[in-house]
Amino acid sequence: MPRAGIVTVVGKPNVGKSTLLNRIVGQKLSITSPKPQSTRDRVVGIYTADDSQMVILDTPGLLNPGYLLQQAMRSTALRALDEADVIVYLADATEGRPPSLAEAAELAVPPRAPVITVLNKSDAIPVSRRDEAGAGEELVYVSALTGDGIPELMARIAGNLPESPFLYPEDDISTQPVRFFAAELVRETVLEQLHDEVPYAVAVQVEEFREDRSPLYIRAVIYVERDSQKAIIIGSKGAQIRSIGEAARKKIEAFLGARVYLDLWVKVLANWRKNPGSLSRFGYQLATGKSK
Repeated sequence: MPRAGIVTVVGKPNVGKSTLLNRIVGQKLSITSPKPQSTRDRVVGIYTADDSQMVILDTPGLLNPGYLLQQAMRSTALRALDEADVIVYLADATEGRPPSLAEAAELAVPPRAPVITVLNKSDAIPVSRRDEAGAGEELVYVSALTGDGIPELMARIAGNLPESPFLYPEDDISTQPVRFFAAELVRETVLEQLHDEVPYAVAVQVEEFREDRSPLYIRAVIYVERDSQKAIIIGSKGAQIRSIGEAARKKIEAFLGARVYLDLWVKVLANWRKNPGSLSRFGYQLATGKSK
């Protein structure tokens, strides 16, 4: 009997959740950045091999929310825990043994799904240090960057999946539309090219996507919270927005395997990170009052 189910990857910000998803799926779906909190919403990747199918949810980092967007991010992670058939609790191997998932996520009760505790960045510590995290404990060491330990982790995940027919066609790699990934690649480019507070104030929305043209036409709007941020993104004589557009276009072309005309615009939407209506417009879901 085949096995299939939802595998939720959770952990604190910047422990490598997105890199792990990309490594397992074998294609870049989640954007990556040294900046924490780069993942704001769930990213779905599908890995199918032999007699198992993993629907992998990359989630925002577990944090204590300081404003409404962060509350939505935390809510997204907690909902993904509720949906999971298997939970991969990812932590940083360089920081030693992590607290339990219930402690890290401040859960009132432990999750119902089996939890695999995974220490990432094993390439950054000597083998001798693994014993410090607890000899004989059920810990899996991996390096999402190099691939070390990934086959062992995949076997552990597959063994914990419920018996089930495949949930999606075998050649699917995600359930999310191309528009979502195009917007995320633009946002990743902003994270790469700009610093300080500006990247965190950015949201990207694809407003037009025409596949009937060659090159394929994408019009995307970069939203910021203040006029000063808009000026930074546009740059002197438009130099910065051109640089962002060129780099993002190349990423989207690589992702789609097709030529793209990327038409970028910048607009101000004041304090959107703290506005429920604006967050809803960008697809973020706030907590419904249900607590764990």
